[in-house]
Amino acid sequence: MAIQTRTTEKWWSTAAAGAIVIALCYGFARYAYGPFVPRFSETFGLTTVGVGVLGGLSTAGYGLGLVLAPRASAWSARATVVLAAVSATLGLGLMALAPHVTVFGAGIVVAGAGAGLVSPGVAQLIGETVGARSRARAQTWANTGTGLGLAASAFTPLLAFGWPVIWAAFAGLGLVVTLIAARALPRSPGPTGVPAAAGPVRGTVPLVINSVLIGVTSAPYWTFSTSRLAEAGLSPVAATWCWGTIGVAGLLGGLAGRAAEHAGLRVVNLATWTLSAAGIALLALPRPGVPAALLSSALFGSTYMALTGLCILWAARLFPERPARGITWSFAGLGAGQTAASPLAGALAAGLGSAAVFGLTALVALIAWSQLHRRLGPPPP
Repeated sequence: MAIQTRTTEKWWSTAAAGAIVIALCYGFARYAYGPFVPRFSETFGLTTVGVGVLGGLSTAGYGLGLVLAPRASAWSARATVVLAAVSATLGLGLMALAPHVTVFGAGIVVAGAGAGLVSPGVAQLIGETVGARSRARAQTWANTGTGLGLAASAFTPLLAFGWPVIWAAFAGLGLVVTLIAARALPRSPGPTGVPAAAGPVRGTVPLVINSVLIGVTSAPYWTFSTSRLAEAGLSPVAATWCWGTIGVAGLLGGLAGRAAEHAGLRVVNLATWTLSAAGIALLALPRPGVPAALLSSALFGSTYMALTGLCILWAARLFPERPARGITWSFAGLGAGQTAASPLAGALAAGLGSAAVFGLTALVALIAWSQLHRRLGPPPP
């Protein structure tokens, strides 16, 4: 069967539309939960165990979305992205209107499912509609939507409104994003007639290991960086600025695609891992001041978005006709790493202190240099 022409001159419009849906699904529907935990706990009378259960529900919804994403994307990548936006919006709305914690938990699951659907769907759509010369840039720039969402939601905990009002505003924003996505996302001719692999292909294991490592090394930062900064004497406002810096700096992760085109995926991946380790290690300093904390946030935000974007490129090389399938394997590994590392980091912090946790995490990040071995790194173009 002849290969269909798959090219979109305005690749940036597809990347931008994908990025705003990713911003909604990750920046608002998934990651905005953390800074509001004290308010949720006060409203619903949650214990630390209850907070942990709700966090687990978010992960469960995310996993459900990942499981559904390959089949949904094979049917229609465009519809999958729109469905992700609908799911995130519905989940945020349920949380805003929840009369009790059960409905609130259901909203978390629905919102998390949107995050699980969106990245495979966007990657599949870009693979089907963007020409090969621009595809890497489109993938990595679309992936920076997470940073955009984090930056947009970072300062909302400082607002004087009650959290239900803020969450209702998030849901309203989600409705707008859904309408924009439905209008702006291109229609795809679909993948070529090459059958998709039913399971992992040769080379998938190194990708998953790399993704698990991202999860393991990012979880302590997502979970404990704010408390580490408070422990070091920084004010809540300074910590909020650091959270916002993660999001703004995350937009720089979009440069990873062009860098990989010029220097190679392996070289850029290892350089990014090294910068990530440096950023994490800054929080291991006995007294990281505001400048060091902001630098740490900038390095973490930019490298996290770059590393996840590079995973998308890696997955697309392994599954050229079904990138959604490869990204599902990758992001499942990332989620597994985060799920396992969060409680482990908490236990280590209780015994060794949070500074030691960040120092150890930075050392773990350097395991990525094992990718110098050709069988453990990304495949060539």
